[in-house]
Amino acid sequence: MKANKIILALAFILGGGTLWAQGSLEDYQRAYSMRQKYGMDKVLNMNVMPQWVEGTHSFWYMQQTPQGKKYLLVDADKKGKKELFNPAKLAAAMSNASGKDVKANELQLERMKVSKDFDQLKFVSGGHHWAYSVKKNLLTDEGVVPARPQEKHWMEIDEEKEGDPVTSPDGKYVAYIKNQNVYVKEVATGKEKALSIDGTLSNYYSVYIQWSPDSKKVAANKIRPVQKRYVYYVESSPADQSQPKLHKQEYAKPGDELPFYVPCIFDVETGKATIPSTELFSNQYSLNGNSLQWNDDSKAITFEYNQRGHQVYRILELSAETGKVRPLVEETSDKYVNYARYFRHDLKDGKRLIWMSERDNYEHLYMYDRTSGKPLHQITKGEWYVRQVVKVDEEKELIYFTANGIQKNEDPYLIRYYRIGFDGKGLTDLTPVEGMHRAWFSEDMKYLVDVYSMVDKAPVAVLRDAANGKELMPIEKADISKLLAEGWKAPEVFVAKGRDGKTDMWGLIQRPTNFDPNKKYPIIEYIYQGPGSQYVPKTFRPFDYYMTPLAELGFIVVMVDGMGTSFRSREFENICYKNLKDAGLPDHIAWIKAAAEKYPYMDIDKVGIYGCSAGGQESTAAVLFHPEFYKCAYSACGCHDNRMDKIWWNELWMSYPIGDQYKESSNVDNAHLLSRPLMLVVGELDDNVDPASTMQVANALIKANKDFELVVIPGAHHTVGEAFGEHKRYDFFVRNLWGTNPPKWNEVGH
Repeated sequence: MKANKIILALAFILGGGTLWAQGSLEDYQRAYSMRQKYGMDKVLNMNVMPQWVEGTHSFWYMQQTPQGKKYLLVDADKKGKKELFNPAKLAAAMSNASGKDVKANELQLERMKVSKDFDQLKFVSGGHHWAYSVKKNLLTDEGVVPARPQEKHWMEIDEEKEGDPVTSPDGKYVAYIKNQNVYVKEVATGKEKALSIDGTLSNYYSVYIQWSPDSKKVAANKIRPVQKRYVYYVESSPADQSQPKLHKQEYAKPGDELPFYVPCIFDVETGKATIPSTELFSNQYSLNGNSLQWNDDSKAITFEYNQRGHQVYRILELSAETGKVRPLVEETSDKYVNYARYFRHDLKDGKRLIWMSERDNYEHLYMYDRTSGKPLHQITKGEWYVRQVVKVDEEKELIYFTANGIQKNEDPYLIRYYRIGFDGKGLTDLTPVEGMHRAWFSEDMKYLVDVYSMVDKAPVAVLRDAANGKELMPIEKADISKLLAEGWKAPEVFVAKGRDGKTDMWGLIQRPTNFDPNKKYPIIEYIYQGPGSQYVPKTFRPFDYYMTPLAELGFIVVMVDGMGTSFRSREFENICYKNLKDAGLPDHIAWIKAAAEKYPYMDIDKVGIYGCSAGGQESTAAVLFHPEFYKCAYSACGCHDNRMDKIWWNELWMSYPIGDQYKESSNVDNAHLLSRPLMLVVGELDDNVDPASTMQVANALIKANKDFELVVIPGAHHTVGEAFGEHKRYDFFVRNLWGTNPPKWNEVGH
């Protein structure tokens, strides 16, 4: 041990840094104090959430003052601001009605709706619905808020067996499912008719029946179900009994058989059934009943088909007259069509639709001709990315949308709001200030409230003209003076080239608040990388759970979006295809090396990494596939083998059918490569990623005679580790990067 300390000291001195004690009790106490020290109470007016009053050009929002909360009403036409109500009067009325002491500056008004005349307020507080007349100072208790029905778990597939009868547009009929078949009943006479007779328990009709606009036909999917897969969890330490509990969760995994849907049309009068050929939707990942939609002329239905393997996505039209199916839109890719990036708008003229696609390497909007099934023209174009369509104004032929990457001189991930014509002309920036924007438009799209910030710039809220983006009125600017007085320092936005030596990678560097450039700091990377989004924060936040506390232990903490993440280009993201083990790590390594070259106090020889979920998989992959760079990893609830994880995430990126690519990306199959310290963490009740995924890595490591640490959190679900795991994470990095023994737990007190 003494020799190791001498070697460590020489390494630091030769590296140009000063040897110094780290991971002390004081460091731990400072790390644990950060959440409170940099709490939301240290920032005023950070979260302006404007709510437009229906039918007006006025909106209200909550203001955070040193004295407490105030509710303000803004008249956009007059550019005026005043209190929405007298808080003292409302607090007194609520105290009388509830029998509890309600303070004027602590009013908690949830789900509030304001009437057009600004007199009637409807809100929820203390578990009750309330109505309040501002002018009369009259408060009415409208009853207890009913308990929300328990929602199905997000992994459960709707079997479409339960639902209410559906009334025809003309009110003459109701349609429903009886004995697995489609029935209609005449409302006036009660006369019942079976429209189908071939429905069975193993091939039944969906309850999501769709009436044609002319009330003459109904459409419904016929469903062939499959046997479901379940994951089982043992709750070792339930709070209400001594014996463990067994939990069962529906959980489809890659390669599992899926239900098959066939859309069918029935004529109510004649009983004629239109059953189409399934040629254009034969290899289904999904084709669910909610996508059936009648054309306005009642001559056809449209539905959407997502092909298994995700290389084809079609909008299809089924003719009620001929039974033929034809594509209106066909999206294809040699890798995957990212169907989660979805937007479709059918224009009222029945001749055109607007569709969003990555076909030219960027996400853009296209105008389609429904008759030919071909695009008329591309509405948006350029080396940038449409993020979301806010509104399609058919009368004025305008589209309001968000995008990133248009401004070439700023962070390409920053979102702004734009407007453009159906013809692709007149692109207008409605939020023309650098920052990450979020906007709320008035009902008639005349005004917008723009709230924007950056990681190093506090939020600003302004009123703008929605025609040209001109600022009309300041609303609020966050006050961070208390935060700065506490010693808060913003993370640094750092840009460096990735693996190809030419593409910019954007990330953050978080230093300790007691940072000393004359000292040498180990590096910890927090990773959550992968397709589907980008993950490095872009908005202002006083406290970052994943970075701030670890920095206070004497580390420089970093995070970066590498190739394989989203919103740069399809090519940028497609690195992940059949290759999730890549995890953008070559870009991360290049980026961290560039940072260490610029900042010699970053110790490039001591780099640790941690993450949860996809980040759990990626942090373990880092020490398996890049041990020359990453010296240790903490991995929580990782989806370590993509065959074990949820079907929708993994088949999209890793493809179908299951092949060798799954083995190549598996931390289980590659566990024998481990040569660095690793701590695996798992919640025993993780209902997001099967806990067996972590346990199988542990099993493979044991069989390979590898040393590692395993932490199982009783009663925990999908977690970074909760309080216990957090402390274990701190200790793990202090031991393995600083080479020092952390303080005893009873001394730390957390």
